Amino acid sequence: MKILALETSTNSGGVALFGDGELCFSESFTADRSHSAELFEVIERALSGGVQPGEIVVGIGPGSYAGVRIAIAAAIGLSVATGAGLIGIPSIAALGEGAYLAIGDARRGGYWIADVREGELTGGPEVVTREVLEERLARAEGPVLSSEALDFPGVEIRYPQVDRLGRLGVAGRGIYSRGTLEPLYLREPHITQPKTIDHCQAKTDDSQNRRAR
Repeated sequence: MKILALETSTNSGGVALFGDGELCFSESFTADRSHSAELFEVIERALSGGVQPGEIVVGIGPGSYAGVRIAIAAAIGLSVATGAGLIGIPSIAALGEGAYLAIGDARRGGYWIADVREGELTGGPEVVTREVLEERLARAEGPVLSSEALDFPGVEIRYPQVDRLGRLGVAGRGIYSRGTLEPLYLREPHITQPKTIDHCQAKTDDSQNRRAR
């Protein structure tokens, strides 16, 4: 079975294709603003010759919300066309090998932190204050990895590797979701409730306004 892997959660994106557990295509690209054009061109090359993936693995973040959504949309479209299964794996599970601490900027004055071991999230990601993060970093025994420049000592810049992400999918490790894909949210999505209008009251108010004139 062919397994296609898509990773676009950071500025460094990539596409990989595995056949019978072996890597048979891999290409990375850099996009400062949008992955959309590059991603679809690389997917086309990966699937040239009529290749039909049986499963599609997507890095679901945390990271660029727009970037993750682009990969999810591409995967869903391919799934509809080919019948391929969908697998979501946290992108940070593909930052490195072994055990490490993954961190990032959660905005609004917060930071996120996650424990990763052998491709599995063993803790987090959770949003913490700078003070809490500094305490965690002071106790960290292994590498501390991030895909963005942060002003903390000892942090290594790493980007999720699409080959590693695909291998996790092949091995059935680190899987966060099957069948459905959603970005790995750090906070609950903010939903604005629509305003309700009391039409009867609106008519009464309008009638009163006309009489007042």
